[in-house]
Amino acid sequence: MLDVPRHGTSTSVDPAYVLDPAAVFGREAPLVVEIGSGRGESLVHAALEHPDVDFLGLEVYVPGVAQTLVTMRHRGVTNIRLAVVDAAEALTTMVPAGSVRELRLWFPDPWHKTRHHKRRLVSPEFAALAARILEPGGAWRLATDWQDYADHMRLVLADAPDFDFSGDWAPRFDGRPVTRFEDKGLRVDRDIRDLLAVRRTPRMTA
Repeated sequence: MLDVPRHGTSTSVDPAYVLDPAAVFGREAPLVVEIGSGRGESLVHAALEHPDVDFLGLEVYVPGVAQTLVTMRHRGVTNIRLAVVDAAEALTTMVPAGSVRELRLWFPDPWHKTRHHKRRLVSPEFAALAARILEPGGAWRLATDWQDYADHMRLVLADAPDFDFSGDWAPRFDGRPVTRFEDKGLRVDRDIRDLLAVRRTPRMTA
């Protein structure tokens, strides 16, 4: 687990701290970031499937991080690093600009009550942070089982100037196993919505 310098709370990030992926992983490799890695079901699965890729899990739920570490040891996974951090802070300063091949956000808290919608992670401001860390051509993958959140995500991606987005639902991502969150949604007949946006190449300015 990464020892992240703090700037206040236990999930904050000192804005002066910038992650060095090559030093942290001990090699040069594509980097995938998963936000809200939970108990590590998707993260460990992906790391086992792609040993040539480095994976960074951002999670604030400490018991979930502990379970991920146990699973990693049990499965012999070495290409994952975990950080107990606020994702927005991490994407603002900690993760180097243009360093990430894929950003993954599986089943974020839907904050389903209307008065709580402002707490949802996916927003125009967060899309700008996602664009900051992704390399040109990098993918932002999302999934949710709440239709109104899916509709909101689609609007955010459609309006994000730094992303190419078809406007359609994406096919289910084969690299994501059925987690307990997805299974819970399926059990009550919710539609699982996948979305995919691709980081545009920034325009050169004179």
